[in-house]
Parts: sequence; structure tokens; C-alpha cells
Amino acid sequence: MSACSDNEVGDVSLGMFTTKDIKIEKLTDPVVTGVTCHISHVEADLDFSDPSDMSIACRQTGEITQAMLTQIDKSKSGEVVFNSSKSILFKSLKIRRIWDPANQTLIYLSYSTKEVEGSHKHSMSTVPLWNTPAWSQLPAKQD
Repeated sequence: MSACSDNEVGDVSLGMFTTKDIKIEKLTDPVVTGVTCHISHVEADLDFSDPSDMSIACRQTGEITQAMLTQIDKSKSGEVVFNSSKSILFKSLKIRRIWDPANQTLIYLSYSTKEVEGSHKHSMSTVPLWNTPAWSQLPAKQD
């Protein structure tokens, strides 16, 4: 993710006397290509580090298949699917995909990391597989 990228769909100024803007970007999951996430984050043009605040909303925007799901990391920590630098001091915004098998749902977690200390700022969105080709091919839920 970067300023003026092809993925940028919105740019909202936080005021006339500030150098901070809210950037809104669209990102397609590189493996589960039927999922698009919209991420909003603050960009501070004249600062060494952007604020850690962010928000994420992910939706099914195309087909999700069983073949796609066989390629994803199904561990409890999932896998990072997007990573963007937020400062010159080793701070980054990450998007992680986690699989919830009991509810047949993809979870997307956005969070900020720092090399020295972590950040508590995060946001989450879910994409249930109900009524997708992947849902009908999965084994029945265990109660």
C-alpha cells in the first residue's frame, strides 16, 4: 500500500491545518481472489511515522472455491497477506488471514507492528463462506 497507488480509492483530508489524511485502499486477497478488503489508515505527510489507527472491511466480491482454501495457512495464527511500511523506524501495517473452520469463515485482521514494541491498535473483518462453492464442498460442521 502506498500513496497514489492504483489501489487507492479514497483520500480524505483531516483539516486545512494538518498534514494528515485518511487513505482508503482496496486490496484483493492474493490467494482467495474472491475477497476484497478496504483498508482505511492515516497518512502523515511530514512525520517520520504514520499513526497506528486503521480500519478494515472485507467482503466476498467474486467466487471463492475449495481449491483456493486448500492453499491457505490454516494454523491458529494464519498468514500475513498484506504488509506496508508505516515509518522509517520499522513500523508496519499488516493484514493477516485466519481460518475459522467451525464457522467456515475467513477472518482478516489488520494491525500495526513495531520492532521495539507492539501496538494494541487493530481491526477485524470476517467473510463467511455461506452459499459459496467452497461452503458446499466443505465437510459438515461439527457440533
